[in-house]
Amino acid sequence: MGSNRRQFLRIAGVTTLLGLGGGITLSASSYQPEEHSAREKEARLHAGRWGMVIDTRKFQTEEDFHRVIEACHSIHNVPRDEAKAKQEIKWIWADHFEHVFPGKENPFLAERVEQNEFLLLCNHCKNPPCVRVCPTQATYKREDGIVQMDFHRCIGCRYCMAGCPFGSRSFNFCDPGPYVKDKNPDFPVRMRGVVEKCLFCYERLEEGKQPACVEASNGGLIFGDLDDPDSHIRQVLREKYTIRRKVDLGTEPSVFYIV
Repeated sequence: MGSNRRQFLRIAGVTTLLGLGGGITLSASSYQPEEHSAREKEARLHAGRWGMVIDTRKFQTEEDFHRVIEACHSIHNVPRDEAKAKQEIKWIWADHFEHVFPGKENPFLAERVEQNEFLLLCNHCKNPPCVRVCPTQATYKREDGIVQMDFHRCIGCRYCMAGCPFGSRSFNFCDPGPYVKDKNPDFPVRMRGVVEKCLFCYERLEEGKQPACVEASNGGLIFGDLDDPDSHIRQVLREKYTIRRKVDLGTEPSVFYIV
């Protein structure tokens, strides 16, 4: 992206945020993917609202986590640089119970829960605060519930990072290109000054495929339509006790955990 265009977007974004940009209209719908052929449309997976269930009982070893994380990061060109751990870019990662579910601890927590780690990713909230605070609509919510990003419209203001209560977004402080190994030519490599996150593999859904992490999880991740009472994910939610992260905030996360 040229410096002039980025400067313009910064000015437009700040102006819009301050309520002074009445003449500037940014429509997320105009940035939807281009039209697909009839065959591609037929193969596309549809949902009223996509959601995910994470069965934490099936993630017991380091390999269980690594397999899923690597599947996501490799196809989405997520940069990896161990020397810059504090600036780590992550779409899906693992952390301990007390960080994942603050406020839900008790002094008699089951050992399996206390010592195990939990997968984390964007929650694709029904009421996403990141969408409300983005001044350029680089972050927007699709009709199927996916909280999508248009990397070209991101001006790097990081308001979305401040607005997200789950820490699900990362910022490229430097050019990520040199730190991407075995680049996937079918997915864009981001640039310096851009925020990124999990997008529920929207590009794979267009091809009739499940998200990469789901395919690599050996049944540990269940993905489906939360609006369809007959879907597999709804059946799982009816049969298993699940919890979500920080539900008291009212964002209505679309990611559930079986603990």
